[in-house]
Amino acid sequence: MAEAGRTARKPRWRHGRPFWGGLFVLLGGAEIMATVWAPLGVVLHVGMQNFIGYLIPIVIILCGLLLWFNPAQRLFYSLVAMVCALASFITSNMGGFIIGLLLTLTGGALAFAWTDEERNTGEPVAEEQPVTDPTIGDLSIVTGAKEQTEE
Repeated sequence: MAEAGRTARKPRWRHGRPFWGGLFVLLGGAEIMATVWAPLGVVLHVGMQNFIGYLIPIVIILCGLLLWFNPAQRLFYSLVAMVCALASFITSNMGGFIIGLLLTLTGGALAFAWTDEERNTGEPVAEEQPVTDPTIGDLSIVTGAKEQTEE
């Protein structure tokens, strides 16, 4: 019985936040962090490898988690993640050998574009009714009252 309640809550939780954007940002940050910890034969020493090389992927991972747990600030977190991903190209082995950079940029773009509005249900949209008000389109408001013509 408790299992059914959990499975019913998962889609609601996932759809109430930028889930896929946060997941891609997390994966990108983890991949960049893994390349920082790579053996010395694989590491490219480009840029500042010490403090900043570890700080950038940590900030990216935190942005991915915050996208999940604080979706109201998704614009800020996605922009910070994308800027850090671009900075990781210089500081963290070419952005995790380009793979982490691309994952983070994709996740940041997904999170930036995510909205919590209701999706279209597929129902046809009612056509707009023609306007029957005769004052629309004339300049009677500006020029004064319309003159009456007798026929």
